[in-house]
Amino acid sequence: MSQPTRFPADYVERVYAGVLGKMIGVYLGRPFEGWSYEKFMTELGEITGYVHEQLGVPLIVTDDDLSGTFTFVRALSDYGNPRDLTAVQIGQTWLNYIIEKRTILWWGGLGNSTEETAFRRLTHGIAAPRSGSIELNGKVVAEQIGAQIFIDAWAMLAPGNPALAADLARKAASVSHDGEAIYGAQMIAVMEALAFVERDINKLLDSALSYIPQEAIIAQMIRDIREWHANEPDWRKARTLLAAKYGYDTYGGNCHMVPNHGLIILALLYGNDDFARSLMIVNTCGWDTDCNSGNVGCLLGIKNGLRALDESTVDWRGPVADRLYQATAEGGRAITDAVQETYHLVASAYTLAGQNFVAPKQGARFNFALPGSVQGFQLEESQKSSAAPTRLENVEDHSLTGERSLAIHYSHLSEHHRVHVATPTFMPPEALHMDGYQLVASPTLYPGQQVHARVLADEQNAAAVTCQLFLRYYGADDKLLVLGGPAASIVAGQAHEFEWRIPALVGAPIAAIGCELRASQTHSGSVYLDFLTWDGAPEVVLGKPEHNGTLWRRAWVNGIDQFEPGWPETYRLIQNEGRGLLIQGTRDWKDYSVSATLTPHMAKAIGLAARAQGMRRYYALLLTDEHSARLIKVLDGEEVLAELPLKRDLYQPYAFVLRVRGTRIQGWINGRLIGDVEDVSLLTGGAVALIIEEGRVASEAVTIQPA
Repeated sequence: MSQPTRFPADYVERVYAGVLGKMIGVYLGRPFEGWSYEKFMTELGEITGYVHEQLGVPLIVTDDDLSGTFTFVRALSDYGNPRDLTAVQIGQTWLNYIIEKRTILWWGGLGNSTEETAFRRLTHGIAAPRSGSIELNGKVVAEQIGAQIFIDAWAMLAPGNPALAADLARKAASVSHDGEAIYGAQMIAVMEALAFVERDINKLLDSALSYIPQEAIIAQMIRDIREWHANEPDWRKARTLLAAKYGYDTYGGNCHMVPNHGLIILALLYGNDDFARSLMIVNTCGWDTDCNSGNVGCLLGIKNGLRALDESTVDWRGPVADRLYQATAEGGRAITDAVQETYHLVASAYTLAGQNFVAPKQGARFNFALPGSVQGFQLEESQKSSAAPTRLENVEDHSLTGERSLAIHYSHLSEHHRVHVATPTFMPPEALHMDGYQLVASPTLYPGQQVHARVLADEQNAAAVTCQLFLRYYGADDKLLVLGGPAASIVAGQAHEFEWRIPALVGAPIAAIGCELRASQTHSGSVYLDFLTWDGAPEVVLGKPEHNGTLWRRAWVNGIDQFEPGWPETYRLIQNEGRGLLIQGTRDWKDYSVSATLTPHMAKAIGLAARAQGMRRYYALLLTDEHSARLIKVLDGEEVLAELPLKRDLYQPYAFVLRVRGTRIQGWINGRLIGDVEDVSLLTGGAVALIIEEGRVASEAVTIQPA
């Protein structure tokens, strides 16, 4: 194994810059993915900044490049951060977080989409690395680009440790790819790992090349590009040379690794270490723009830090505002941001290195601890363009437990001119109907949970400011409604701690949380949000609301064959083959009970799950057609924790209750205790789920309460 990892003093900040660089690169390149160089020159010219508005598409989108990058790396934490993590375990992670045809991947079909091909191998019991092998899938399929686009997060776990990065990259890439695709992934991973401690691009290339065979096509191509760079100052002519020798007509399939890897190297060499110029080159060159741009952005973010983004003539960070969507079977982590994902990676890296990492501000969800971070908080559109403009700024100080806070600078605040600042906790309206990859998500905040926040007023404030927490939720006809929370008068130089237990909102997903500022005396000034977070199990009934809203259904992550509106029952679930789960909640839920009355119409098994962390990690209470009631654990296979005979009749209701508290797991059906067991496992928290196995089941409501 590799040498011990030594973390640079600015490691966390550099990971954040890498995460942002990846996101910016993907968001920049996504609107014109697949365009040719000729089309760019005709319709857009050189790509010098975001063009989403020009092309009439949203900037923040769900994308496989981002979902895959920040999901597959969870294998490490899901398995307890072992140094000997295996390709088999990473393959199991694919099966846990991917829902066929719905999450993460491009679903182009067997033999057409490399990732779907590998996924289907995995579902048929062919473990990694054979699932991605040339032997099984053929050379062209196995050498497409996916291994490279998903690799950045693995590299950020190994700062200054190229051997570890190369090893992790090989294992991760081999789940779905082989041959040149693995070499390309290792090149990117080693360069990014070394970028934490080395600034020279050529030294990064030299080091990375030592980890792949020198006879590899990737290695030969890099030698050619370096020679062209030494003799040809025009990147456009170098692109022509690259296309002629290593283009799509030579390396086929839908999106081969070799040509696109070449564009990454070309952009890094001709970009002269400039973030904007490098992204301009790699995007204007065409082909797989979001993938290539994401890798370039991540590498330069790591290497040059936040300075590379902030000192550019382009405002890269403002429009993004840290926002990130991840479509996976773990819906509670779909609505996230660059800061949260940074700290997930950092915590895994420290644990992997045998060290302890302490999250800022006691692990507060919104902590603003990283320079420039806003974590999705934005002003309402009307206030961005008002005559009395308000702006947000991440600033040093004004925090009682950290070094930074989110400043809300306001002008002419009064009872009539109020300021609203909020961040999403579920799908915002603009994300409900995205083209391409659909956003699959659960809310992150629920009734019954306890919100904690701290707000400070500037010492220079001329008058008191009233600050009130509020949330927005989807009501009748899916219109956003507002619920006001606690309010307090914040006087100059003082802080106020807010506590708010979210009240009942039957069937209404909470879309956003934030604060409103108002004042009785018109004045200008600043207040500072130190942190905002929440904890505890929810107390909520997940049922059909009385109004006509439909988004209560989209709060469920659909891992079954059919869950469609129009049936008399609130939940009619149909599964044609195997076992399906309908999941809602977050991994923050730890100790709670979940109950539902289930009526089998025809089914091999019906049930209820708790602490679900995806499709293949959960505790469950099942009632089978073999007249057996079982309390089970699903974690790399299925283990029966308790079992009793229990006659099951079709069309009859059965009341299920499943309780998880610490290591104690209990389950009842119709008041009869099926099992009361102690189990120590990695399933310490997670969502709830309705389960149907080969058949149909109905239910009206799912109730969750603190244990």
